Amino acid sequence: MIKYVVAVLLVGSIAGYLNNNWARVIENTWISDYAFNGALMLLLFVMGVSFSMDREAIAEMRRIGLRILVVPLAIGLGSVLGGLVGGLILGINAVGTMAVSAGFGWYTLAGPLVGQLLGAEWGALGFVVNFLRELLTIMTVSITFKAGKYVPVAFGGATTMDTTLPVIVRYSGTEALITAFSSGFALSIMAPFAIMALASLG
Repeated sequence: MIKYVVAVLLVGSIAGYLNNNWARVIENTWISDYAFNGALMLLLFVMGVSFSMDREAIAEMRRIGLRILVVPLAIGLGSVLGGLVGGLILGINAVGTMAVSAGFGWYTLAGPLVGQLLGAEWGALGFVVNFLRELLTIMTVSITFKAGKYVPVAFGGATTMDTTLPVIVRYSGTEALITAFSSGFALSIMAPFAIMALASLG
C-alpha cells in the first residue's frame, strides 16, 4: 500500500512541476480549491459509510464516552513537549519550536499562522515540519503499527481524521478508526488555539 502512495505522490509532484514550468495547463488554485477538497470529501464520505455500517465500532464509541479525549490530549501534549526538547537541543527559540509543533501535522494551517505570528522563517519551518509529519506517518505506518495499533495515530496527529486515516485503518484495523478519527478531529480544533497561545509566550 505504502509503495503505491509514495509512487502516486512522486508522480503528482512531477506533474505539478512540469505544469508550473512548462505547460501551465492547470491553475494551482483549481487543484487546491476544488480537486483536493473534492477528493478529500469523497474519501471522508466513504470512510463515514464504512464507519456507520460497523455496528461494533459504534457500540465501542458509546462505551468509551468522554475517555476518548484522553488520546488527543496526550498526543497534543507530547507534540508540544517534543517541540520544546527539539528547540533546546538545536539551540533555537523553544517558544517557536513549540508553536510549530502545535500544528499537530496540519501544515496548511501551521505554515501561514505561525508565519503571521512569528515571521516568515518560522512560517516556512511550520509548513515543512508539519508536512513531514504527515508524510512520514504515511511512509512508516507499515512499521509503526507493529509497536501497537494506536502508535500511527500518535504519529499522524491532526491528519488522522482525513489524509492518513485510510492507511492507518489499512494496517491497524477498523477498530482503530474511531480513535484515529476522533483524535484527529480534536487535534484539528486544538491546533489554532495552541499555536496562538504558544506564540504569545514569545
